[in-house]
Amino acid sequence: MSHRAKYMPGPAAGARVQKEGEKWTLVLVRDLRHPPAKVWKALTDPAHLAQWAPFDADRSLASPGPVKLSTVGAPAPMVSETTVKRADEPKLLEYSWGQQDLRWELEPTATNGTRLTLWHNIDRGFIAWGASGWHICFDVLEHLLADDPLGRIVGPDAMQYDWQRLNSEYAEQFGIQTPSWKGSPSKQ
Repeated sequence: MSHRAKYMPGPAAGARVQKEGEKWTLVLVRDLRHPPAKVWKALTDPAHLAQWAPFDADRSLASPGPVKLSTVGAPAPMVSETTVKRADEPKLLEYSWGQQDLRWELEPTATNGTRLTLWHNIDRGFIAWGASGWHICFDVLEHLLADDPLGRIVGPDAMQYDWQRLNSEYAEQFGIQTPSWKGSPSKQ
């Protein structure tokens, strides 16, 4: 647990916003030091998701079909009945989470690693929040893949790990203002 206490996310990086009118999509890219097959398992296996993702799944995401995703760290239980639309192991995974679509692409790198790209269509007012949350989740995922698990850091727990700083940095990069959170002045 002591190395979790020392964890702090690095600067906001690897994210951009793809704008199509009012529809905004958060695009996050992270190079991981692990092969696509290992990353795929972390993205699809419920036991792995429970260690890094902001939701739990009631079955593997590795095949198309219905699945229930339960948001972790929310004030009230939020369960989304959804469908895995595409699961092309170990390259592409698509499903929705609530009203938002997620598309994961895994590309092998020359160093036997993986370039992981996530497209997440998220409300533009909360897009910096999403970037900050996924940034921390990706850090936790990297530790999990390296057999050095930190344990899931989502919801209110993320506030203890510089989430506010990340949110401000991403908002600045995206050229937006974000809603204020309880206990902090709004960024005007």
